[in-house]
Amino acid sequence: MRAKIGDAAGKVWRALNQHKEVSLSQIPKMIGEKDTLAYQALGWLACEDKIQYRTDRNRTLVSLRP
Repeated sequence: MRAKIGDAAGKVWRALNQHKEVSLSQIPKMIGEKDTLAYQALGWLACEDKIQYRTDRNRTLVSLRP
């Protein structure tokens, strides 16, 4: 399972690198993974301090840290 999460984290990182900032809810569809795995991947990247979150109205946006 750890390898699957790591692979998904790589997909998330590449997607954010290409699109800069996206809505949290778009991540699973963008990387072609189930919600659970996509959110675990986001948690992985958050623990490594690679991403940042921002709230705009009722949306949570995710981007790579500069």
